[in-house]
Amino acid sequence: MIQAVIFDMDGLLIDSEPFWKQAEYDVFSSVGVEVTTDLTKVTAAMTTREVTEFWYAKQPWLGASLEDVENRVVERVKYLIETQGKAMQGVHDVLNSLQQAKVKIGLATNSPKDIIPSVLHRLNIADYFMAYSSADKVNRGKPAPDVYQLTLKKLGTEAHQCIAFEDSLGGIKAALAAGIKAIAVPHANEFDHDKFDLAPHKLRSLSEFNHHIGNALLSQP
Repeated sequence: MIQAVIFDMDGLLIDSEPFWKQAEYDVFSSVGVEVTTDLTKVTAAMTTREVTEFWYAKQPWLGASLEDVENRVVERVKYLIETQGKAMQGVHDVLNSLQQAKVKIGLATNSPKDIIPSVLHRLNIADYFMAYSSADKVNRGKPAPDVYQLTLKKLGTEAHQCIAFEDSLGGIKAALAAGIKAIAVPHANEFDHDKFDLAPHKLRSLSEFNHHIGNALLSQP
């Protein structure tokens, strides 16, 4: 039986990835960086600090520190989430179902810790989560398993009793590396991409999930 479920955040619970792209463009352009669409595809899976270091290495700026610029990005994203954020399909239903079944619910994200409360409160889902972890608090972000391992510890759950929901390849790799069975929930334009074959199960949205799927996954060797 499923004892715990850990969710990714950006692109899975909330459609926030356009906000990150907008903030990246707004902030880095303001310090003189020429932000290109091709390179924002490269930075999409990075932590905010990694993104800041990436752009600085490409086009160093004067005046503002890396920490200051990184903080500006985070504040811009928070504002966009708090004013425009919307839940992805099935979020409230799956959380309610898990809570009724007394399954522990956690969150593991590469996003900075300051973003998490903004998302949970905007979507009115804060009360569902027993624990959450940010890549801020571990040595390595996804695809390393660190943020999942920390969340498992907070939940008091073993990896083999837990499943994870992820919308990205890096997130799936992180969950699997932590010993957790991962369910991929790719965005519609990527659903058929073979990179998601790495996950033992795949859904078009969280609304397709039921407890039979989760329990069947955990029973697999």
